[in-house]
Amino acid sequence: MSPLPESYVSPLHLPFNATCLGDFTRQPQDADPGGEAGLWLALRGTELLLRESDHGLALPEGPCPLAPGDDAPIYLGRLRNQPLRALHLDRSTPQPAGYVFENLLTNQPRMDIAQLSLGGLAAQALHWEHNSRFCSRCGAATQALPGDGGKKCVSCGYVHYPHIHPCVIVIVRRPGEVLLIRKAIWPEGRYSLVAGFLDFGECLEEAVAREVEEETGVQVTNIRYIGSQGWPFPSQLMAGFVADYTGGEVRVQESELEDALWFPVNALPTLPPKRSIARFLIDKFCH
Repeated sequence: MSPLPESYVSPLHLPFNATCLGDFTRQPQDADPGGEAGLWLALRGTELLLRESDHGLALPEGPCPLAPGDDAPIYLGRLRNQPLRALHLDRSTPQPAGYVFENLLTNQPRMDIAQLSLGGLAAQALHWEHNSRFCSRCGAATQALPGDGGKKCVSCGYVHYPHIHPCVIVIVRRPGEVLLIRKAIWPEGRYSLVAGFLDFGECLEEAVAREVEEETGVQVTNIRYIGSQGWPFPSQLMAGFVADYTGGEVRVQESELEDALWFPVNALPTLPPKRSIARFLIDKFCH
């Protein structure tokens, strides 16, 4: 098992993006070959079940080490030419002997980048499966479309596809400083970047300008796209930007934030883990 890298070539190579899934081929659910052979992505919340071995942590293989609950396993595709399935576990599920639960959101995961990214894929697929059982138009049940990732309502016929929510995240700069924000729920002392969901009728760059002004009272210009990262907690796509300060004094939107400050680029506070696009942007534009 290889540890996560200390730096990333580009946002494309950040965890949770398809580039990091290893020897994996996505397939529709109805391509499941059946049987007990295969690998498992068993999730208890954001905790992935992994087998302890002499070579480090590995995905469970063969018959699932835990009995499925009310939710049936979901076939995702083939990993190293073996069937790969995701399984939702109840939060009270005990840890079986010889296995450990590793949190996908921990600061320093013991998983390698492929395991972390596959765990994220499973989390997002399970979230979609759970939230797409019924049609949002009429409330009737849905059924999977053969050979497809979507679902169709059995009553009104409306077709649903996985809901992925676009978000913007931005590093705001002025000479020698960057604007960082803090939410009360974050670990003590940690700061990160302004981020938020797109609203109706705006492009990504417009969302950047709006979110920065809403949350901090600051106006920005020269907004440039840098890259993106899938963020499966539960189903975001983070589009990363850099922007230049053009005016305004910091005024914290207290309903969203605990603090917002300008920090010298050579005296930054505790930052997000390096596996996030927030940290990628900070590292790229503060050095």
